[in-house]
Amino acid sequence: MIPTPPQPLIRLTGLTKTLKGQEEPRAILAGVDLTVHAGDSIAILGRSGSGKSTLLSLIGLFDRADGGQYLLGERDITRLPERKAAALRSAEFGFVFQRFFLLKHLTAAQNVAMALVNGQGWLPRRKRRAKVMAALERVGVAHLAKHKPPRLSGGEQQRVAIARALVREPRVLLADEPTGALDTDTGNLVVEVLRSTTEQGCGLVLVTHDHDHAAKMGRVFHLSDGLLHQGSASARVVV
Repeated sequence: MIPTPPQPLIRLTGLTKTLKGQEEPRAILAGVDLTVHAGDSIAILGRSGSGKSTLLSLIGLFDRADGGQYLLGERDITRLPERKAAALRSAEFGFVFQRFFLLKHLTAAQNVAMALVNGQGWLPRRKRRAKVMAALERVGVAHLAKHKPPRLSGGEQQRVAIARALVREPRVLLADEPTGALDTDTGNLVVEVLRSTTEQGCGLVLVTHDHDHAAKMGRVFHLSDGLLHQGSASARVVV
């Protein structure tokens, strides 16, 4: 028998989005199609203002598309009410941004633990600590668990932020320009950490302006004229 292909984690079909509140509404997504499977690593490139962050916001349920369909597994969540979207966002997604958003008065471990408090309700202290330390170990900074952000380098802070995103064991990790505030070598390390998350089945979608970082992903898309075009990281112009 021919094996049945795995069910995609995410399937976007014909997503459209128009930005309003300006003098002239601007159609920024004109019919985006994208499929993400478990273990996928996907890079999205595009010029500034092309809609990369808008697309990531739609995927992460921070915003809603004007048209098209969004399937999460077999579930159609295109028109999901905000209350249900918030619960799903907490349960299924991890987020990494350019800014680290760490609380300076908390240790690295406490910052990561905040995601468990906010996302999974109450957990026994021992279980919570075990999950936190496992997440920090996964990104290579468990030895910094008791350090507060002012004592950490930019790359170390970003890895703590990644651990915070991973501690709830999301099915999909969304990263929006996560190396934008880092130097080249540190950025390369962070991208390797992000890519390694797919080895345990997490789907990764990375928005970046860096073609070298994009080349480390399994698939590369260019967002141009409101559409996604699959290509290579070296392609500067989509034809």
